[in-house]
Formats: sequence, C-alpha cells, structure tokens
Amino acid sequence: MKFPILTTILLAPITAMILIMLVKETQTKLIKTLALVGSGISFVLSAYLVCTFDFQHPSFQWTEQFFTVPGWGIQFLLAVDGLSIPLLLLTSIIMVSGVLVTQRLTFRVKEYFALLLFLVSGAYGVLLSMDMFFFFLFYEVAVIPMFLLVNVWGSGNKVYAANKLTLYLLAGSALVLFGFFILYFKSGLYSFDLKALLDGNIHFDAGTQKWLFILFLIGFGTLAATWPFHSWSPDGYASAPTAASMLHAAVLKTLGAYGILRVAIPLFPEGAKYWQPLMLALGTINILYAAFCVIAQKDLKYIVGYSCVSHMGVVMLGIGTLTQTGFNGAMFQMFSHGIMVALLFACVGYVYDTKHTRNIEELGGLFKEMPRLSIFFILAGLTALGLPGLSGFVAEFLVIYSTYTVSPIYGTLALAGLVLSAIYILRVVKRAFWGVPAGVVSVGKGHGHDQGPILAGEDLNWSMSIPNYLLFSFLLVLGIYPKLFTDFVMQTTALLLKGF
Repeated sequence: MKFPILTTILLAPITAMILIMLVKETQTKLIKTLALVGSGISFVLSAYLVCTFDFQHPSFQWTEQFFTVPGWGIQFLLAVDGLSIPLLLLTSIIMVSGVLVTQRLTFRVKEYFALLLFLVSGAYGVLLSMDMFFFFLFYEVAVIPMFLLVNVWGSGNKVYAANKLTLYLLAGSALVLFGFFILYFKSGLYSFDLKALLDGNIHFDAGTQKWLFILFLIGFGTLAATWPFHSWSPDGYASAPTAASMLHAAVLKTLGAYGILRVAIPLFPEGAKYWQPLMLALGTINILYAAFCVIAQKDLKYIVGYSCVSHMGVVMLGIGTLTQTGFNGAMFQMFSHGIMVALLFACVGYVYDTKHTRNIEELGGLFKEMPRLSIFFILAGLTALGLPGLSGFVAEFLVIYSTYTVSPIYGTLALAGLVLSAIYILRVVKRAFWGVPAGVVSVGKGHGHDQGPILAGEDLNWSMSIPNYLLFSFLLVLGIYPKLFTDFVMQTTALLLKGF
C-alpha cells in the first residue's frame, strides 16, 4: 500500500491542533513547536509532490479514497493535479512563515495557533478534495476561524471587521452550496463526485450553464474579493493579526479563484463564454478601483489590503480571457501574489508591533532604523509593481498579453492600473522609509496582542528574518526562471479549455 501523502498533508495540522489543545496554556514554547512541526510536515510533503509530480500528464495523480457513504453519493476522495499542487505549496509556505513570524505572541497562545492550524487544514482540504460534499465542508473550515482570529487577536475596529468578513464570506458560501446541490441533481449522477463530473462527458444545456456559471462566479468571486463584493477584505486585513492577515490574503482569496478554475470553467464552458465580458470588466474594475483606493490611504495595512484587491483583479482578468496564456498568468499571479503579499504583511506587522502606528506619515525614516526589514518590504513592493527579474513581472505580463489578444481596450485599461501600482508603492517607500522621522517611539504590546515587547527601532535579527528570506526566495527564483512554474501548470490549463 502506498504512503497516503495527501492524507498526511491534511492531517498534519489537524494532529498538531489536537496536541496543542491537550497541553497547558503555560507551555507556550511547546505549543509553538507543535505548530511549526505540523506546518513543516505539510510543507515538506507539498514540496515532495512538486518534485515528483508528472506535469506532462494533466490527469489527477496520487488519488486516495478511504470511504463512501452508500446511497448519498458521498466519498472521501483526495487527488491533485497541476492546479492544486502549486497552491498546496503556496499554502504550506505561508503557514510555516506565519508561525515563524508569530514567535513573540504572548496572548492566548494556545487558542491562536489551534485556530491557525484549523484554518490551514481547511485550505488543504479544499485543494485536495474531489468530492463536492467535502470540498464545501473544508471550504467552510477555512473561512470560519477568521472570525475568531480577527475578533479576539485583532486591532482597530476588529468587531466590525470580523462581522463584515464573516457575513460576506458566508453569503458567498451559500451560493456555492446551492450550486453544488444543483449539480448533484442536474448531472443525473446523484453523487457529489466532482472528479466524475470533471472527467466525464456530462453536458449541461446552454441556459443551465449560463445561470450556474454566474452562481459560482459570484459565490467564489466573493472570497476572491471581486468587485463589488470586495469591501470586507481591506477591513479584515487591517484588523487581523499578522499571521491571519498573511493566510487571509495569500490563501483564502486564492481558494476563491481556484474554485472558479476548478469548478465553473471546466463544467460550464458555454456559460463562461457568455459571461466573459463581465469577467473582463470585473477584473479591470478591480485593478483600477482598488489602485485609486490605495493612493488615498495612509494606513500601511489598508495600503497593502487594497493593493491585494487590485492584484486579485489581475487573476480575474487572466481567467476572463479564456485562453491558456491567461490561465497560466492567473495561476502564476495567484502564487506570486500570495508570496508577495504575505511578505508585505509580515513586514507591516513587525512595524506596527515596534512603532504602534501604521500611518505612513508618522513612520518616516524607517530605513535608517530598520534597514533589513525595509529591504524586504521594498523588494516585495518591487514585485508588486512588476519589476523585471521578480515573479510579479512574469505573471502580469502573461495576463496583460493575453488580455490584449482578446480585448485591446481592457488590456490598455488594466495596464494603466498596473502603472498606478508603481505610483502608490513608490509613494509608500518614499514617505515611510525615507521620509522625515516623526519621532514616534513606543514600547509594549500591540493593541492586537500579536507580539511581545520590542524595543523601538529594533531591526529584524537573523532568526526573525528566516521567514522573510523563505518568502523572497520564491519571488526571485520564479522571476528569474518562470519556466519552473509555467511548465508545471501548462498541461492542466490546456485541459480546462477542452470544452471551448
């Protein structure tokens, strides 16, 4: 019997969570070690999958099936392909980095890491599940813990942000659940087997495809912060503790875009063609609207949050092209953006815990005080603005190129939005890192109890820089050699277009 590697990836954080709940609250070092080990196991196994996956064959691999529920069409079926494996690796990288940047946490450590592990287990479950019942179950597991993470450990207007985030995401989830039940009955299979739907020759009539596609587009698009269902996102980022912000931006939003590519595009090609103009419009609006919102912000977390919404517009735009190059660019952007925004939030979290302010006008001169942290922030910012040699350039180039082939107008507008990203990122760097110091000096715990005391002006040491080095290494390697990623997803994205 082969080693159940997919099940192990899923169960490692769940096991660590259970062990954490069994230890005493005062054993904080053990709790953090268990969280790191559980996250590390999933990371190592995800990296192994990347190294051993046969990317020349787009079919599902490493399939594992453990039980079925007779009469209900439910089965615990796990599998991976070129869509899910890169996102598995992304999720594991962000989780390990999130645990490492939260080593100074002192407030309710036990519950905090248990919730983080519970959340990430849900994300793994979504990416691995080939059964709609478990897909949705894990989808909810990935969303619900954010309410507590923001409400208990957050800062600012955290209650409002937590409630708003939860209501929006549950509304989107309701649409996804309704769509799954329609698929259960309409397919004629009376089964939740998503793999059978994707592998089979089941065809829905054009009318059914149109309304089912828009149902999933709105449902999954809400989680992906697609305009006009995006407003929960910046508020959630601004109030969430650092590791939760990293997972929220890099993983949860990616699950929304993944759902569109996994379910809506291959099952409803006629619906996708019909709603293509809407997808192109929404992606472009995301890019432009959020970019203008960023320019008006002074709070570092809101700046990164709206920037995240803008860059998710690039993902939607790539999907909306309905071309292989666009799909490749969307996947590349999902991975690159996830790493980049996690690095930005890690830096912003440290600045807030040190200075107790996120106002860029009060943070002038950070580069002199914290040169190492400043370099990481600037490098992540350069990735966000699409500097050649970093991964963001490749992702955005693929999407903009494919958009031009479909609609030069949307391609031009999207490119203008990406130019705006250079403006707001350089503005932030100038004011916060090379501006005139405002003399804000403070010692003690942050309002969100995210970290312990840090001396004002203290820069990252080498051990605290480890997660930042880990994150940036992926931005650099994929920027220099993007073929590593594009070759991996190419066969699978081609398969998504077989019905077009």
